[in-house]
Amino acid sequence: MPVDHYYLLGRSGLRVSRLALGTMNFGTGGFHAAYGKTEQEARPIFRRYLEAGGNFVDTADFYTAGESETILGNLIAEAGVRDRVVLTTKFTNSVDPADPNAGGNGRKHMIRAVEASLRRLRTDYIDLYLLHTWDRITPVEEVMRTFDDLTKAGKIRYAGLSDVPAWPTVQNWVPDSAA
Repeated sequence: MPVDHYYLLGRSGLRVSRLALGTMNFGTGGFHAAYGKTEQEARPIFRRYLEAGGNFVDTADFYTAGESETILGNLIAEAGVRDRVVLTTKFTNSVDPADPNAGGNGRKHMIRAVEASLRRLRTDYIDLYLLHTWDRITPVEEVMRTFDDLTKAGKIRYAGLSDVPAWPTVQNWVPDSAA
């Protein structure tokens, strides 16, 4: 399947390659360490994807304890392709089990998570910022308001949901007129 065929992301005007480059294995720390790749090992994977015309790159703050974002930020800067790449990252998972607000979908964590991701990714905006998993406790209105505030602040361009079951998505997140 060609990577250099582009499609609109949902109902937006954002063009993304059909295949995204998932970078959960970029890095050797944390939960995903068993199959992780060092920056040197990840570099040819990233370059080959770009050479094939890919532009849609996915990571998360939780992947390899943040190392995935750091490596990806370095590789994007090294290749000078920030404007070309559609950069996606996710938040929700706890980054500090001792802090009850270091995870979940609440405003405090969302803002802290986006700031940390921006630093690790070496950029001033994220193209697509995703709620990684539904925490079942944060009100939808709080999440949507924070997404809106982050968009207005220029920190994210688009917001979305990742691993959220269909039924709560339709029940809680989709306006009646769109269902």
